[in-house]
Amino acid sequence: MIKKDMEIKEEKVSRRNFLKTAAVATGAAAAMGFPTIVKAQTPITMRWQSTWPTKDIFHEYALDFAKKVNDMTGGDLRIEVLPAGAVVPAFGLLDAVSKGTLDGGHGVFVYHYGKQNALALWGSGPGYGMDANMMLAWHKYGGGKDLLAKVYASIGANVVSFAYGPMPTQPLGWFKKPITKTDDFKGMKFRTVGISIELFTGMGAAVVAMPGGEIVPAMDRGLLDGAEFNNASSDRLLGFPDVSKVCMLQSYHQNAETFEILFNKTKYDALSDKFKAIIENAVEAASADMWWKAIDRNSKDYIEMQTKDKVKFYKTRDAILQKQLEIYDEVVKKKSAENPLFKEIVESQIAFAKRTVSWDMDYNVGRRMAYNHYFVPKKVPVKPAVKPAEKAPEKAPAKK
Repeated sequence: MIKKDMEIKEEKVSRRNFLKTAAVATGAAAAMGFPTIVKAQTPITMRWQSTWPTKDIFHEYALDFAKKVNDMTGGDLRIEVLPAGAVVPAFGLLDAVSKGTLDGGHGVFVYHYGKQNALALWGSGPGYGMDANMMLAWHKYGGGKDLLAKVYASIGANVVSFAYGPMPTQPLGWFKKPITKTDDFKGMKFRTVGISIELFTGMGAAVVAMPGGEIVPAMDRGLLDGAEFNNASSDRLLGFPDVSKVCMLQSYHQNAETFEILFNKTKYDALSDKFKAIIENAVEAASADMWWKAIDRNSKDYIEMQTKDKVKFYKTRDAILQKQLEIYDEVVKKKSAENPLFKEIVESQIAFAKRTVSWDMDYNVGRRMAYNHYFVPKKVPVKPAVKPAEKAPEKAPAKK
């Protein structure tokens, strides 16, 4: 028994000596410039959901952002993105992220309109002349970011939100026949979201709000007479050309819409400063890339819908656009009286737009003249068969 105890003591001493020697050796190796082996941290995985079907270009945008984060962190932070409905319906994203059912998500602000109508100001309306890139400039440099935080705090949402991803001006919508006057909307069953609900209601439509994936089936069954969604690529993938051959281009109902990246605040706050910095920079990188991809893909699908799908595109008449602005002003006046935050955001946007839109219009040259110069066939003057005389000569009198 004594012998066994002595053997155990010797083993412990031997182990301590080994660990001490290893520590000294590690220190010496570091001093000599040899790299030390550091145990890798356990990867963090976040489960996300977008608010669109798998094939939609908007879901692709969500995957693009996730890939940027995954690549920049070397896989130490991984975002896995699921399509709409995988965990919750599209309109349920905010609640799911806030409660922690999802770690994050990719969507649009107007889908939370029922929670706090001021959120629609990052998407619905004319943007007071701003396009979506200018709206993002207001968000980052004109006070929008702080106002957005106030809006989410007002409804107790446990989220961190990033506005990004400028969208092109959205079409007025898809219809059975061309819209030629405001009265054409009277009694029409029409799909839209956000403040646009009040705008089209003011034009006489019976408005229905529904996620993108439900629109075309509803039109196919006759539950809708018309609808708007977003852009050429999404509209084509959703199947609009299968149920309508008329699309009206240009509108003020969603002239400056942006996307949103949501994180559960508890999960986001627990991340390292390094990961937070990567996320913030990935947001801006993805925002720029999204705009470039939209230009490429939307223009291709616009041509394909005309040539292959036989869709007829018409420009919305100015009288209808002017009526939209007038109705929007009435809606904003009413909402501002009911919601102080709504009013504060509107006043901030107006102040920023007054300065920046004026600069934009004065400084940036229009594209129409250059396009016509390079791509529109020039009319060749028709050369007359006989050069006209300056004065017709008098005929000689006929001889008798």
